Amino acid sequence: MVRHILTYLFALIFFSALSDVQAAPLVQHDSEIREAVTHYVQQRTAQLGYEIRIKKLTMSGSTELPDGPIDYEVVAPQQWEGWGNANITVFARQGSRVLRNIPVRVEVEALADMVVTVHQIDHGSIITSDDVVVKRWDVSGMQGKYVGKISDAIGKKARATLRPNAPLKSDQLEKIALIKSGQAVTILAESGNMRITATGKARSAGSAGDTISVQNLDSLKEFPARIIDAKTVAILF
Repeated sequence: MVRHILTYLFALIFFSALSDVQAAPLVQHDSEIREAVTHYVQQRTAQLGYEIRIKKLTMSGSTELPDGPIDYEVVAPQQWEGWGNANITVFARQGSRVLRNIPVRVEVEALADMVVTVHQIDHGSIITSDDVVVKRWDVSGMQGKYVGKISDAIGKKARATLRPNAPLKSDQLEKIALIKSGQAVTILAESGNMRITATGKARSAGSAGDTISVQNLDSLKEFPARIIDAKTVAILF
């Protein structure tokens, strides 16, 4: 008799507790999920120096979860750089128990300073300060290395016709050769207070700052030198 009473009481307590668990209220956790995704994206792109904006975030399925503290883990494709479009998953946990995994589609804008054309620039034209400006532009739409500084564009030649209001890419520009192969040059050698010049001949072509091979016409020896201007090279020590 006592055993039956204990069994009855245990069953009553168990099913009462189970009823309480089943009746636990569910609430929407959209804002917490958005916050978790935003934090993840910011951490993933923190070292890149870009201005990050989440343009679109779409959750699939229900986001109803029990009320109370919940931990969120965001899992994204390994190859995703943190901007552009991606399908990610948010795991909602209480303790060691996974409550729900929520598929999320994100579109992330990554803005950086880029040199942008003001108008069309014809093939072979030399870039001037009137041709370009710096604007904030979305990196996710770029293919190839973009030009980030005006100084890296001015004075270079367009390798193709460049359309207006478009970011410049490094492979669209080329340096102008200041010195041609076979050209006579002045070779400059400086060390402390000593300054020596000699006449030489360029053995290769190059632009300002490039290192080319030159020949001293007195000794006929060849050595590397850095281009200073259209007529002068400096010996590298």
